[in-house]
This record gives sequence, C-alpha cells and structure tokens, in this order.
Amino acid sequence: MELKEKQKKILDVAVELFKEKGYMGSSVRDLATKLNIKAASLYAHIRSKEEILEWICFGIANDFFTELQIVKSTNVNPQEKLNLFIDKHLSIVLRNRDVTHIYSNEWKHLEERLPEFVELRKKYQQEVEELISEIYKAENWELKSPTFTTRFILHTLNNSYFWFKRNVDSTVDITDEIRDKILFGLIGKP
Repeated sequence: MELKEKQKKILDVAVELFKEKGYMGSSVRDLATKLNIKAASLYAHIRSKEEILEWICFGIANDFFTELQIVKSTNVNPQEKLNLFIDKHLSIVLRNRDVTHIYSNEWKHLEERLPEFVELRKKYQQEVEELISEIYKAENWELKSPTFTTRFILHTLNNSYFWFKRNVDSTVDITDEIRDKILFGLIGKP
C-alpha cells in the first residue's frame, strides 16, 4: 500500500511511540500529542491505531517476501544462495530495527487482519523452509528437522537487532558474524 506524505509522518511517529510504550500502551491521543495535532484530526488520515500496526506488519512482511523472491530466482550455488538469503533478510532487520521490534512483538494485537497476517507469516516460513531444504539437499548436508532449522534461522535473524548497538556503522561485520554462527555454529569454519 502506498502511503501519503502525512501518513508516512504518522507512521514514523507511531513507530517511535509503539517502540517506547508498546502498541497496547499507546493511544491515538498519545500519537496526536507527539504529532502536535488534535486526536480528531488524526482520523482524517487513519482509520484507527490498528491500521498503523497493519502498515508496519504487512509493510515489512512485504519487504521480506520481495527479497526472498530475489534470492529464489538468483542462479548461484546453494551455499551462496543461503548467504544471500541471510544477507537480504538481515539487512531488512538491521535497517528497520524499531519496525522489526514491533513486527516481531506486537503483531498479535492485530484484530481485523490477524488471520491474514498469521497465514502470511506461515507462508513466508514455508517458503524459507523450502529454500533451506533445497540448499541442504544440494550440499548433501544432513537436515533432521527442516521446520526447526528454519524457525531457528528466522528467530536468530529477526532478533539480531537486540545484539548490536545502533551506532555500529558496518552491518557487513554483523552480517558476517551472524552468517558464520548460523552456518558453522560453535565449532567454527572447517
């Protein structure tokens, strides 16, 4: 969905507010106060507070899907494809730390579109699981539980924003470290 300029400003302020107070702890009045407008005026630009949460959750989910499709259509060897997936997913997370935090923790508060969002998350996990299974098969790696492996990788990537300071300039170093831990675990590179 393409947001209008005013809606983008509302979204930016809402992300700050939701990160600070949580979705449930934030009100439309709080948002209006931060925007220096009356709460009633806000409704000229949004249907509800939940609509903003929808913008956040569905927006970043769309980013993840877009990058996943690029990875899937890339013609590189399997290990490079896994590296590319990690790089692309992680770059979205690290560029959008606060949005990722809200996406990961507040999605449960969607009401009207919750079933749709749950299905979207399942679809993404399923597509990532298929990609990982193909990579493991092509590399002749043992994959005891594709679902567990996929969830482990996604959980690690989605929560990596907790581990690194915001002022770290190089996401390349962060990405390399996370990729190495995912690929080689605790024993290190062969």
